[in-house]
Amino acid sequence: MSNHPARSKERFLVFGSPLIEEEEIREVVSCIESGWLGTGPKVSQFEANFKDYKHANHAVALSSCTAALHLSMLAAGLKPGDEVITTALTFCATVNAIIHTGATPVLVDIEPESMNIDPDQIELAITPRTRAVLPVHFAGRPCNIDKIMNIAAQNNLKVIEDCAHAIEAEYKGHKAGTFGDFGCFSFYVTKNIVTGEGGMVLAQREQDAARIKVLALHGMTKDAWKRFGDEGYKHYHVVECGFKYNMMDLQAAIGIHQLRRIESYWQRRHEIWERYNESLKSLPVTLPFDPEPNTRHAHHLYTILIDQKHAGISRDSFLNEMTRANIGVGVHYLSIPEHPYYQKSFGWRPEDFPNAMRIGRQTVSLPLSPKLRDKDVDDVINAVCTCLDRS
Repeated sequence: MSNHPARSKERFLVFGSPLIEEEEIREVVSCIESGWLGTGPKVSQFEANFKDYKHANHAVALSSCTAALHLSMLAAGLKPGDEVITTALTFCATVNAIIHTGATPVLVDIEPESMNIDPDQIELAITPRTRAVLPVHFAGRPCNIDKIMNIAAQNNLKVIEDCAHAIEAEYKGHKAGTFGDFGCFSFYVTKNIVTGEGGMVLAQREQDAARIKVLALHGMTKDAWKRFGDEGYKHYHVVECGFKYNMMDLQAAIGIHQLRRIESYWQRRHEIWERYNESLKSLPVTLPFDPEPNTRHAHHLYTILIDQKHAGISRDSFLNEMTRANIGVGVHYLSIPEHPYYQKSFGWRPEDFPNAMRIGRQTVSLPLSPKLRDKDVDDVINAVCTCLDRS
């Protein structure tokens, strides 16, 4: 790890602060000095490196995971009136991307232990209008992919994996994002590897990847960025009404080096995860369940559940106490039906998804980053113990 000054207890521990090292800084400087900041050779390199890491067929770098989800659904041929089944416990971007496609989101509840979408509920939600399933590998824990893929095959449904939390996740020896028709990833600043903002989509079919690349840059013909290169001017044609979803070389310059350290970063998060498990196991809170056999958890979020009846403190009071102790914490997430927009637009009620509702109202994410020093981890553990003892 690079040398960072030790954090004093008086300085706030930012949740999800990324570890940026000298190689990224030099690469970004080189990118700036080259004058090529937009989509170009570094994006192509990052795509190739990520494709190789995932053993995937095709990879397209984009401006966000939200963009990846949106374009995957368009490439899957989804149209207004089509239904897409997804989880009630996720970030709003998962559902918003379905809405932006013109399709209709259909929520189902989660498994209470894994916090992932419940495959049995998927089956119950299928109608003649269902065209796709959008599972989220929540907190880095892979979904029950075998069951989801079987349901999809039996019902002729597309599968679009939301892997925003799950870059390193594996299921029975295969990497998350390579099972469905598409796999969508995030490199946002709090994710396991970062580009600041940014995303990637994996596609099984070359024609889908090619269409996503066109849609991501205004609908212009493939590799339109080459029109500014040294091979002579290249005219482009607009073949679809596309979007502005491309990744910049400036972002890919960071991602190239982040990806090279992905295993060492995972190992550090795993060490922190184990320390939390050991140090918090006697407290009146629910810790994350162990990873399922023959899977690899990406260790993106370490979530504890605060049940006021057992912990003696409400979840929101706990959040406030941790913040006062200078420890940054997160909530991942309030269930989707808790939000006014979705209540008004779709008539969803939290109590219709009881597992997602309960977990959304009890969950707290503790800091989990390779940037954390042992002393930082000690401070988090001590703060959790103090907040619960004070209650």
